[in-house]
Amino acid sequence: MSVSRCPVVPALSLPPAAPGPETLAYSFTLPAQPTSPALARAASREMLRAHGLADLVDPALQAVSELVAVACRFTASADVYLSLRYRAAALRVIAYDSHPRHTHPRLAEACDTRRRAALRFLACVCRACDGSWGFDEAREPGGGTRMWATLPGEGARAYGNPPAPRTPAAKTAALQGGLPKSVSTWRRNVT
Repeated sequence: MSVSRCPVVPALSLPPAAPGPETLAYSFTLPAQPTSPALARAASREMLRAHGLADLVDPALQAVSELVAVACRFTASADVYLSLRYRAAALRVIAYDSHPRHTHPRLAEACDTRRRAALRFLACVCRACDGSWGFDEAREPGGGTRMWATLPGEGARAYGNPPAPRTPAAKTAALQGGLPKSVSTWRRNVT
């Protein structure tokens, strides 16, 4: 009989807790292939549902898809990295690619312009959710570029819902004082 130096794992007395929103913390590597955005959406959808965040699925999947697609487009390596976290009532989606930041100012500006243009739909999603987005140099040892989107839970839950209808009083007030001063002055001078 040999004695092992490995510690003995005690039996768990409590059942594992069900996943909740604040425990959502996943990171995974995806191949830099055209199919990766769909793979990332499918995995993210299940993660969000398992953690009780199904009401964030629509804007979250659009953010995941955009970030992974752009990462796959810009990376020089065979894979990209995706991270999802829910903390302080906001979902944070981060994608990393291996494309290094340029040292020459003109090249850096041109590359940033291309990346910003590729992320314009993500900007619309974040704006609709009162969130934020961006990209910068990855601080990790591998380098490259880090892109992110932060979607506040409240804004993401309202994403895609039509604005509340105006009351009749609000419509009347908007019509009475709704014209810019220059337009109302112009009308007065014309008549």
